[in-house]
Amino acid sequence: MGGDHGPEVTIPASLDCLKDNPNLKLILVGDETVLKQHLAKSPLDFKDRLTIQHASECVAMDESPSKALKNKKDSSMRVAINLVRDGKADACVSAGNTGALMATARFVLKMIPGIDRPAIISTLPSIYGHTHVLDLGANVDCTAEHLFQFAVMGAELVKAVENIDNPTVGLLNIGEEEVKGNEQVKAAAKLLEASNLNYVGYVEGNSLNAGSVKVDLIVTDGFVGNVALKSIEGAAKMIAVSLKKEFSRNILTKLAALVAYPVLKSFKEHIDPRLYNGASFLGLRGLVIKSHGGADVLAFKTAIGIAEIEVQKDVIRKISEQVEATLSQKEGV
Repeated sequence: MGGDHGPEVTIPASLDCLKDNPNLKLILVGDETVLKQHLAKSPLDFKDRLTIQHASECVAMDESPSKALKNKKDSSMRVAINLVRDGKADACVSAGNTGALMATARFVLKMIPGIDRPAIISTLPSIYGHTHVLDLGANVDCTAEHLFQFAVMGAELVKAVENIDNPTVGLLNIGEEEVKGNEQVKAAAKLLEASNLNYVGYVEGNSLNAGSVKVDLIVTDGFVGNVALKSIEGAAKMIAVSLKKEFSRNILTKLAALVAYPVLKSFKEHIDPRLYNGASFLGLRGLVIKSHGGADVLAFKTAIGIAEIEVQKDVIRKISEQVEATLSQKEGV
């Protein structure tokens, strides 16, 4: 029910996913009357794999997370997360209010033992394909220990979903030299150096998309991570708009655009934020995927696809086991 478009996007995306994956089952959580009205507009070839769970309330996009948690106990968001807690769903995917989703998920699902805070992880396009980055906005202020915990969780997720045995981990900093960075980053670097993670050292902002070497996971605090994410999204939009404007300038540039179309199409797909939509809330004892609030059908479909992969790869169990093993190692030291 959430996001900028609600069922107008989530239902077509859900039906597309059911069409593509015969093993997928979806539960649509929200106002039953509204959902049925939207479903009536679409073919129901997958009715046996699609159910509706009624929820009488909906969290507004600008609603306070604390008020949503306290006053909206029958919101579609809360009911969906309850289904994950109760084992009736393997994952929750929502385009709703990020703060409310995080607060509700943390309250209902609880944290993995040994993890202090949840973190948001997603992928960004790079010259090597893509790079996983966390935290992307859940934690504005982080200690060195928090950054270390993010690295442990993120590396395990990358290992599982990318089938990489020993993913490389970099710590985002204002330079690669050891003397640079604030005290939290320097202290986090020492923790990472002493761990079993494949830590490659500090990486600068260009490594998010075009570093000199491929880094599988980049760790930072939520303030820097969110600013970097929004900056990259803005740059991608600027490039797309600028190219369209330049190729539309006159008849010659339009002809050039026609010739260059295959290359431009491939480039657009590589940087299209819709194909990277869907961020995981790591650290919880259940799988929650946050879709961009302004997601269209393709973007929300991508978010559902991420949930499918993480369920299939049993990411929550693997992260929990890795966190436990890491804590045992630290206690042994």
